[in-house]
Amino acid sequence: MERTGQATNLLAGLPDARDGEVFTDLLTRPGVRIERIVSHGQATPEDAPMVQDWDEWVVLLEGAAGLRIEDSAELRLGPGDHLLIQAGQKHWVTWTARDRPSVWLAVHLGE
Repeated sequence: MERTGQATNLLAGLPDARDGEVFTDLLTRPGVRIERIVSHGQATPEDAPMVQDWDEWVVLLEGAAGLRIEDSAELRLGPGDHLLIQAGQKHWVTWTARDRPSVWLAVHLGE
């Protein structure tokens, strides 16, 4: 989805994610990948945490979600909330809004 010299809107024309999250790569360069994630009611299964070999910085642009990292308490996220998930950390999206899309921007570092 890389476009040079043209502005696009991350919140325009969102895909329908009710049947599954939708991942769209926006920019890929050596050592960094930026993607938009659209969720709509999804959660990570408790027995299948996400674990990555790279750091991931995420910001919730729209909607609402819960996120838990390792043994920490659940974080409730709203628009503008962001955090860094370090490489190797188990993490779960505990819930996403069911009444509207939740739109994330994820920056994968050192991938």
